[in-house]
Amino acid sequence: MIDIYMGMYYNTIIGWAVYYLIASLASVSSVLPWTSCDNEWNTPLCTPITSPQIFLNASTPAKEFFERSVLEQHKSNGLDDMGPIKPSLALCVFGVFVLVYFSLWKGVRSAGKVVWVTALAPYVVLLILLARGVTLPGATEGIRYYLTPEWHKLQNSKVWIDAASQIFFSLGPGFGTLLALSSYNKFNNNCYRDALITSSINCLTSFLAGFVIFSVLGYMAHVQNKSIEDVGLEGPGLVFIVYPEAIATMTGSVFWAIIFFLMLITLGLDSTFGGLEAVTTALCDEYPRVLGRHREIFVAVLLLFIYICALPTTTYGGVYLVDLLNVYGPGLAILFLVFAEAAGVCWLYGVDRFSEDVKSMLGHTPGLFWRVCWTYISPVFLLVLFVFSVLSHEEMLGGEYTYPRWSIAVGWLMTGTTVSCIPIYFIYKLLITPGTCYNRLKTIKRPVERSVPGGDVSAL
Repeated sequence: MIDIYMGMYYNTIIGWAVYYLIASLASVSSVLPWTSCDNEWNTPLCTPITSPQIFLNASTPAKEFFERSVLEQHKSNGLDDMGPIKPSLALCVFGVFVLVYFSLWKGVRSAGKVVWVTALAPYVVLLILLARGVTLPGATEGIRYYLTPEWHKLQNSKVWIDAASQIFFSLGPGFGTLLALSSYNKFNNNCYRDALITSSINCLTSFLAGFVIFSVLGYMAHVQNKSIEDVGLEGPGLVFIVYPEAIATMTGSVFWAIIFFLMLITLGLDSTFGGLEAVTTALCDEYPRVLGRHREIFVAVLLLFIYICALPTTTYGGVYLVDLLNVYGPGLAILFLVFAEAAGVCWLYGVDRFSEDVKSMLGHTPGLFWRVCWTYISPVFLLVLFVFSVLSHEEMLGGEYTYPRWSIAVGWLMTGTTVSCIPIYFIYKLLITPGTCYNRLKTIKRPVERSVPGGDVSAL
């Protein structure tokens, strides 16, 4: 359910990048459409960033292009009146779903080949953008700002929540992605090595991307004669306003825009593949005769369903729904889900039993450091993060828009539909298990013994 909620809005964000890419390709012989204030969507307050006179309420061409041309959110009054679907945006999102379908319809056979492109292409583009970014005036200041720690911000719970969200969305724990893909591995696959390599590459990639972003932010601060804090935005604003704004001032701006948005699309597709592959793999494995034999049809029906659910995000007020889905769809639920996984494996199933399972695969028992992390550090840390996220959920929405109370209630309902799956299944298992209440609890806690390759018996 979390993956479906994510598909309802995440593919829309990729659709925005497709819209920008098409606009960039259409500008090959001229200038980018978010460069000047001479377009039909611009307002009298539009002022180029290089203008010597900046008015108090002035807005930039890139900001107006995103808000008034791509989203056209000025035609909506918020979630109370979202307006009709914007056809061009709905078409871009449909194109994203078509790409996703032809990447998933054959399972890992098709997705595995596509990932070679979607996983490696962003690194090439990141290195190209980094080589360009560090040559810009002001880039040094931006990188210095990026590498200078501000320790006092560690007292802010939002920093920790954002850091956790970054890890969950980039590495994929809790979304079922890692479980789905690892289910195709051989029993004796070195999962220890894979875990270290994957998490290390993930963090190093984020670290590299920071240089790319902050070199450009330093350049923008130099151009606008502002501090970096005043230039940067969070979320979509950074990707669809600040960075395109910087690209528009560079020599060969159309080329840089094309490769930047190609990178965004490939990164986005790479992420959405994983979540939707988790859904299809789980259901096809659970119902091999009904769904497994007709995977192509099942994937098509599933993606069509998610696309129909995603259409409200392509309306003029869809950006508000995107933010709401981001926070209350996977945002809050994923923290509780991963805590439940950690607590279930380490506190109920038991770290010793889990370590023996790992030993049967690798030939050696995990070290003391890992067992301490699994038993104490990870579950407690995740629980604390979840509590702080719940207490500051409205702050996570951000922006100047005030969400109506009914929308917050709907958001909690979405969170409830995912989080409640765990206690509901617990109650279901309790009801169908014979015996007294104590014996039922004892029975459902006991793992099922199954044979594994090599003749061993593993508790699963």
